[in-house]
Amino acid sequence: MPHRDVPRAGTRGRSRGRTRAALAVVAVLVVAAAGIVVWRALTPSTPLQQAMELAPADATRFSWTDWDGVRRELDAGVGADSSAEEVDAFLVEAFAADLSSTSALGTSAGVMQEELGFSPATVSWELLAQSGAGAVDVLKVDDDVDLDAVADRLADLGWTEPDEEDGVWVGGPDVLAGVGSMLTPELQHVALLADDNLVLTSDQAPFLEQVLEGDGAPDDLADLAASLDEPLAAAVYDGAYACEHLAMAQADEDAQAEADQLVEAAGEVHPLTGFAMGVLPGGDVRAVLQVEDADDAADDAEARARLAAGPAPGQGGEFADRFSVERAGAEGREVVLDLRPVEGSYVLSDLTSGPVLFATC
Repeated sequence: MPHRDVPRAGTRGRSRGRTRAALAVVAVLVVAAAGIVVWRALTPSTPLQQAMELAPADATRFSWTDWDGVRRELDAGVGADSSAEEVDAFLVEAFAADLSSTSALGTSAGVMQEELGFSPATVSWELLAQSGAGAVDVLKVDDDVDLDAVADRLADLGWTEPDEEDGVWVGGPDVLAGVGSMLTPELQHVALLADDNLVLTSDQAPFLEQVLEGDGAPDDLADLAASLDEPLAAAVYDGAYACEHLAMAQADEDAQAEADQLVEAAGEVHPLTGFAMGVLPGGDVRAVLQVEDADDAADDAEARARLAAGPAPGQGGEFADRFSVERAGAEGREVVLDLRPVEGSYVLSDLTSGPVLFATC
């Protein structure tokens, strides 16, 4: 998945006085928010939750892009009639706004628009779900995308048509390379579910066949995703993945030692059973950190909010150089931090890979 390295020059050595002031503000935020924070929408499920119902049951990592929402956020006029160049320009704009780092289609968009008949210009939403066995990209296409026409294009371009209408179109690396060198491997094999306006793709045909017969993502991860409300772009991880890939163990020894001191000063934190982060309409970012026991969540909220307002060992500089903590609280087992990014920072793409101190396990 694409990852943006934001230059850290000039962020080191910021005033510790600024950090102490930020910590004081965070403490007030946590106390004010405790017990009254209500994060979930009143509807039975969000679009992200609905998409996760189509994912494999053993998925541990989810990457969400609400392409309808991204187009609205950027006031982009792209659609079915847009050229490949216009669609690629839209992707550049989305990437600059930190709204496409969760998509598997970044380098593929223009070729998809021109050759396959659908792309981020005409996809409503996208969910990339990954497990130890494989990955599947689930795409909900707009009503004006004719999946029968897409099937004709696939046949003309070399994909092997399945025996059943909702079966797997088998392609492979050679077929994909013949269409365009920039296409993601996830487009090698395709399933078209016209009744539901869905396109499912994977780099493994057998895995895609299993997904079509699957049971959906674990309920606890779907519940975790609900706390993001309706993000434009988001990442959702189970606890094992979060504790490995966001861990301070990925930092050097000096950064690890600093992190240990900061955690000790902030207060006790507990291992995570899930982690989610998403960009909301308007640009704010929400982080949701799930712990095993609801009795621990309030204390974790205060400690993790303090960590999120201080130094960022392993990342460089301080978290306050990237965002401010606008609100912090706990509901059930979940710690929720609402963050306001500094202009020009890339909070989602940077902080969904480690080391991330405030997501320490």
